[in-house]
Amino acid sequence: MPNSISDPEAMLDICLTDAEFPALPNFQRGKVRDSYDLPDGRRVMVATDRQSAFDIVLAAVPYKGQVLNETARFWFEKTADICPNHVVDYPDPNVAVARRLDMLPIEMVVRDYLTGSTETSIWPMYERGERVMYGHAFPDEMVRNQKLPNTILTPTTKADGGGHDTPITAGEIVERNLLSQPVWEELAELSLAVFARGREIAASNGLILVDTKYEFGFDEAGRITLADEVHTPDSSRYWLAESYEARMAVAENPESLDKEFLRLWISERCDPYNEPIPEIPGDTLMAFSGKYVTLFEKVTGQEFKKPSSDRSVRERVRANLAKSFPEYFT
Repeated sequence: MPNSISDPEAMLDICLTDAEFPALPNFQRGKVRDSYDLPDGRRVMVATDRQSAFDIVLAAVPYKGQVLNETARFWFEKTADICPNHVVDYPDPNVAVARRLDMLPIEMVVRDYLTGSTETSIWPMYERGERVMYGHAFPDEMVRNQKLPNTILTPTTKADGGGHDTPITAGEIVERNLLSQPVWEELAELSLAVFARGREIAASNGLILVDTKYEFGFDEAGRITLADEVHTPDSSRYWLAESYEARMAVAENPESLDKEFLRLWISERCDPYNEPIPEIPGDTLMAFSGKYVTLFEKVTGQEFKKPSSDRSVRERVRANLAKSFPEYFT
């Protein structure tokens, strides 16, 4: 596989941008994942290479879907003793098969640092002068990317299609009957425990797990179950630990291996919430792809296996789905 691709057509050749297979029932398209709900209660999720930022699908990033799926697999397996998760099988590097859950209406966001660039991130809110955010009080004179005194939860309500997530406090969640007090307390405990495991493993590999989001649902037995993805570069921020202090000392952004790279590239060129987002050059997307691959290898200690060039990722995914679900592909 080439290390640098500037031709958009060549880039698309190695990207999975569409995973709609008419043989499978109940197709649903998300920003990144294409999914199918099977009648037996399983959900087939295909991680594509589509890249979203600021709630908009912007481009395709080579290998991104595989990185997301395999990184999530690593973390689901490393945290299964803390909280059950929804995955039952991985028939392809880009595919996860899961149990369908009754999803909870809250995203659990856990933070260790004063950072971020989206409307629900605490740094933009702090910079605007807010000092009480998500029910937490913050002192004056903090600086961007500073370590927080304590790990905090900053939950958001889930947006409807195309909308933005909305900040909410723990008290408001219970008052509005989005969750009961016992469920909220269990979610909070599980979220902090999974984050602590992630922080520990990331640190052992020279990374800082800065913040992350989790989604949970109830399984058929009523157990709270971890869903979606865990500690991927789409759902989490990671910084290189070795350069963090030096870059903070000169007011430079930490070296990141996550989606923030693209968010900052966009934010430097426009107001993404009020102005058109410029086209992202191929070399920028390839640099972004390299960060995702590097993160996978640093987090897992495994070598990332790039797709074979003898057939497209889409053809491979279809073949593996047909093997796992022959009743639909006859």
